[in-house]
This record gives sequence, C-alpha cells and structure tokens, in this order.
Amino acid sequence: MEAVVAILGLLFVLFVVAGVFVAVKAVQAAKRGVDRTVAQARRTVEDTGLRARQLAQPGVVGELAQLRLSLRTSMRATQDVLHSGSADDASLSEAIGLFERLSAHGHELDDELKRLEREPDRATITARLPELRERTERITHSAESLRWAARDRARKFADDDLASLSDQIDVESGALRHWTRAEETGAADPLGEPVRGRPGPAGRPQGAGRGPSADGPAWAGAAGSGDRRPTPEDPPALTTRDPRTQPTYPWQKAPRTEGTPT
Repeated sequence: MEAVVAILGLLFVLFVVAGVFVAVKAVQAAKRGVDRTVAQARRTVEDTGLRARQLAQPGVVGELAQLRLSLRTSMRATQDVLHSGSADDASLSEAIGLFERLSAHGHELDDELKRLEREPDRATITARLPELRERTERITHSAESLRWAARDRARKFADDDLASLSDQIDVESGALRHWTRAEETGAADPLGEPVRGRPGPAGRPQGAGRGPSADGPAWAGAAGSGDRRPTPEDPPALTTRDPRTQPTYPWQKAPRTEGTPT
C-alpha cells in the first residue's frame, strides 16, 4: 500500500513539474512573439518618421534622415537574406559572423546620426556630413556585397539542382518509353525469325518443312510412310479444345455441352 502511495505521489510530482515546464516555455514563446512584434512596429514607425523628415525637411535634417534610412534598409535586407539562407546552407555561418561585426559599426553610425538630428549647431553637422556619408556608403556597400554573394550562391545551387533533376527526368522518360526502342530494334533486326510463307532464295517458302516432294522422289516418302515418326520440323497437329477446360470470363455465357437442355 505504501509503495502504491509513493508511486502516485511521484507521478503527481512529475505531472506538476511537466506542467510548470510547459507553462514556462509557452510564456517565453509568447514573450518572444510580443517582443518581436513590438520591435517590428517600432522599426516601422521609425522608418515612416525618417521618410517624412526626408521629404518634409530638406537640408541637413533631411540628409541625415536619408542616410539613416539607407543604412537601416540595407542592413535589414542583408540580415533577412543571410538568416533565411543559413537554414539550407551551413556555409553562411561565417558570413553571418562578419555581418554581426558589420552590424556593430552600423548601430554605432545610426546612433550617431540620431544624435546629430537633435544637434542645434547646423554648421557642425554640415561640416561632418561628407565623413558621415562616406561611412554610410562603406557600410552599405559591405552589406550589399554579402547580400548579393549569398543570393548568387543560392541561385547557383538552385541551377545545379535543376540541371541534375532535368538529367534524371530525361533518363526516367527514356526508361518509360522502352517499347519504342524495342520496336525499332525488332524492325531493323536482320537476325529475326523469318516469317513462314515468304519466298526464299530458291523460290520455296522460308521455314517450310522438308518433305519428300522437296528434296527426294515421291516413292521415298511413300515407302517409309508406314513407320514415319514426327520430326521437330513438322508442324504441330491441330487438336480440338475441350470446351469444359477453356477459361470462362464474366461476360461470356457458360459453354453448352451435349445432352444439356437449352
């Protein structure tokens, strides 16, 4: 009895632990989903504000917004391409490591551009714009190099796989049409079995049995007709089939035998 109680208690504890574990995992998954949704909404709002400032505030503020928007768009596109391709190509792990190092420089530049948007000294910003523009171009160019290299690699693998698949389909199609090769081989085979009744070189039908009238006098066949045995060259004798032994099919009527009333 005590053993049963101990087993039941142990099962209860295991069920409680499993329930807590599942609940924690569900909460963590929900939290990650909420954080991802909030981050995406925040990025959308920031991008919309940058586009608005780029169009509504020409000059230094508009150019800073343009640099930030170009940087964010290029880095986000490269990140999506690398992370989506890494699931199928493990060789992109090194490229992802390089992109993470590049992302650190991109975040630093984006924060600096964001601070300069609130800078009241426009002359200082104007003096620093060429250097900021050069840094932005260098980072975006590196991100584009990684992005297009990953895309070219994926397209190359897709082309190779398509070529291999096309070759396999051609081989399988030829195997499925095997009767066409058999017909062509049979039609052009000179060693095929000759058809009976076709005239041979001497005017006699090909495949015909050599009887007494062919190669010998008539009396030779008549003299040995009493104990003549069949040879393999003689045609098989025709026998009448028993209707009771013939196979029947559902669409045929049963064979009628003698003495059976109709």
